[in-house]
Amino acid sequence: MPHRPTRRIRRAVLGSGAVVVLAGLNAPAALSFAQDQYHAYKIAQPGYQARYGSWQRVDIPKRYRTNAVHAALLHTGKVLIVAGSGNNQRHFDAGTFDTVLWDPVANTFKKVDTPVDFFCGGHAALPDGRLLVAGGTARYEVLDGEVSRAGGGMRVKNENPDKALFLKKGTVFRSPSGIEYRSLFDVTVPRAAKRGFAVSYYADGGMKPWKSKVTAGEERVFVEAVERGPDSATTDSAQYEIEGLTGTDADNSYGLAEKITTQKQDFQGIRAAYEFDALAEKYIKVDPMKEARWYPTLVGLGDGRVLAVSGLDDVGEIISGDTEIYDRATKKWSKGPFRYFPTYPALFLTKGGRLFYPGANAGYGPADKGRAAGLWDLRKNTFKAVGGLRDLDATETASSLMLPPVQDQKVMILGGGGVGESKVSTARTAIVDLKAKNPVFRAGPDLPQGTRYLNSVIMPDDTVFTTGGSSDYRGRGDSNILRAQTYDPKTGEFIETAAPTIGRNYHSEALLLPDGRVATFGSDSLYGDKANTKLGTFEQRMEVFTPAVLHRAGGDRPVIGAGPGEVERGDTVTYAVTGGGRIATARLMRPSAVTHTTDVEQRSIALEPRRSEGRITVTVPGDSTLVPPGWYMLFVTDTDGISSVAKWVKVG
Repeated sequence: MPHRPTRRIRRAVLGSGAVVVLAGLNAPAALSFAQDQYHAYKIAQPGYQARYGSWQRVDIPKRYRTNAVHAALLHTGKVLIVAGSGNNQRHFDAGTFDTVLWDPVANTFKKVDTPVDFFCGGHAALPDGRLLVAGGTARYEVLDGEVSRAGGGMRVKNENPDKALFLKKGTVFRSPSGIEYRSLFDVTVPRAAKRGFAVSYYADGGMKPWKSKVTAGEERVFVEAVERGPDSATTDSAQYEIEGLTGTDADNSYGLAEKITTQKQDFQGIRAAYEFDALAEKYIKVDPMKEARWYPTLVGLGDGRVLAVSGLDDVGEIISGDTEIYDRATKKWSKGPFRYFPTYPALFLTKGGRLFYPGANAGYGPADKGRAAGLWDLRKNTFKAVGGLRDLDATETASSLMLPPVQDQKVMILGGGGVGESKVSTARTAIVDLKAKNPVFRAGPDLPQGTRYLNSVIMPDDTVFTTGGSSDYRGRGDSNILRAQTYDPKTGEFIETAAPTIGRNYHSEALLLPDGRVATFGSDSLYGDKANTKLGTFEQRMEVFTPAVLHRAGGDRPVIGAGPGEVERGDTVTYAVTGGGRIATARLMRPSAVTHTTDVEQRSIALEPRRSEGRITVTVPGDSTLVPPGWYMLFVTDTDGISSVAKWVKVG
């Protein structure tokens, strides 16, 4: 009889065979683990960090983790991280809006009551240190194929010159054929304007009695069919009866709609505006904008006012060109010059007060409109195109900034992609000198690869730190780029730095901290795997980059001591500084307010230091278009390129 192994022996044989097989299968994984361990060891070495810098993850308690869509550095040194509903419709539907205040020095966090959904609004610093936040989300998009009720914009008319008309959310508008539509928001329609005039004269020269002309007040509101299905869709112009009105209100009020469809319904904006008080650490309501705006740019002007540009309006259409200006003294908005831009356009205040648009933008607008770079004169409302930029079809999701120092008046654009969900991305960078008689873009060094959503941060030593991004739309196909590099304007080259460990694409931010490090936040990948079969999740981890030069410094950094905390433009002031004789440069750096790769606030102003042992003397430029009023970080950098921790200075 042939020998048969016992059950115990068979198990042993199977077990040993399994070990051999598994060892073979896991060899690549074991090798990868060993490589990762070696890489972690290598990047932790002092020599490596002194050459390339280092990254450190921030320990965030669970209750403070949020979807960072906006980030702004305040003059208290704290960072305001705004999520609003955080691109999460469940949060929106529940009215759960989030803001977190982070103290980078103590690494402490605080929740801030958030009154409206600031998700995808705009922000800019005010001269007193408050942050103006305006616009945001009134309604989430409904994609093609998911629209169950026809919807569109309803223009509501009020011909009564004696009073405004208030209609609550849910007001019903009835078409001539009896189809009913319900408003999704409250709306207040201003009273009609009444103007008297004479139509002719009597033969003896006397004037005939005055007559009056009434111009109806008008406001727009988004409406949705009461009944589901395509039968409520219409493209015919019609006048709609407003249900529930009586007397003069019914006689003088009606709705007008031209197109109510079951097509995709885009995000819709809000008019709300608030100031965030950095000292009280709370939002303070101010007058709303005239236009609802989602994806707007807010840019500070030389006189301390703030211009709001572009965005999607209250029915989800891109604003045709209406802009408005916020006055910090009156807390009110006034009409600005008419100019069309795609959403989140990058607009930089230049010497003389014109705004430069490098073509960089984020999000919405046709491919053939508002994409050309140029200088916009607000007073004359003229736009002078600036040519020379290649890859004009890839300026969406590009990064851009005013190269340091601002006195050089050079603007750089980096990377970018095609319009919408295009797979196109570019490695192109380009620089324009706005002091030239006829400015034109010149090619800069290429990025390592085509990059969308790159974040770029001006550093105290006049270099530009760039990090993250993805090669495809919203990181599609696992295309996040785990690389960072520093651009040196003096050599015109990129220098490799330590690579981040967290990928950053759409809805990510990076900003300079007062201690000279760079904090990075957010990222909103569309998918969570290379095959694009799993939905992505919002990246809530934070990571901070420490430049190589700070590792080389050890504890030997310049220190700014006593000196004025408030100055006027044109003032000459003196600060105590350790190692004053070794100080090479002094810079006033405006704190960032960044979202969607767009940061029009950051700028670096050169102050030529007069050095002596123990102190420096500097003169603040007198031009408010170079140094807009507000709070700045004063950095000094020594002859070894090592910067101080910033001193906060208010420029009046």
